[in-house]
Amino acid sequence: MSILDWPLIAQTRRNHGLEHATVHVLGARYPGLGIVGRSMPNSIYIYGNLTAEQIQSAAAEALARLRAGESHLVIHPGCGTNLVTSGTLAGAAAFTVINVGQRRSRTRWDTLPSAILAATFALIIAQPLGPFFQERITTSADMSTMEILGVWRTNTGGLPVHRIDTRS
Repeated sequence: MSILDWPLIAQTRRNHGLEHATVHVLGARYPGLGIVGRSMPNSIYIYGNLTAEQIQSAAAEALARLRAGESHLVIHPGCGTNLVTSGTLAGAAAFTVINVGQRRSRTRWDTLPSAILAATFALIIAQPLGPFFQERITTSADMSTMEILGVWRTNTGGLPVHRIDTRS
């Protein structure tokens, strides 16, 4: 059994996939509205100026579409996986160039142009890797056992935050 199949991780990956699919549905229904999501093992949090009914409806549609085979909905361009992949690769590239280049030059500043170039190249490479990691590691489209238990508003002021409780 892979670490990705451990119950807590598998549940979080399924919720992450449902979160992305729900955000896709909400984005299509309410273009231009800022929506952010966060996944936990037994719940999803949706941040945005929406009602519980709007989120419940979108989550139910997202779940139905994933079950119908629309697995592409688990990939989202705004996912933190893309940011982590880009940041890690760019940081590692710049760090490597600065530390290797320092041996050949008098100061780290001499290696700055090469570090910027390496980081830029790493960001280009990271663009297809973020969605690849989403598909293979951080999300799951397997909704065969997923249930939406309910949607509740979890705050009383500021930006509305709703919790979608799930079971799988």
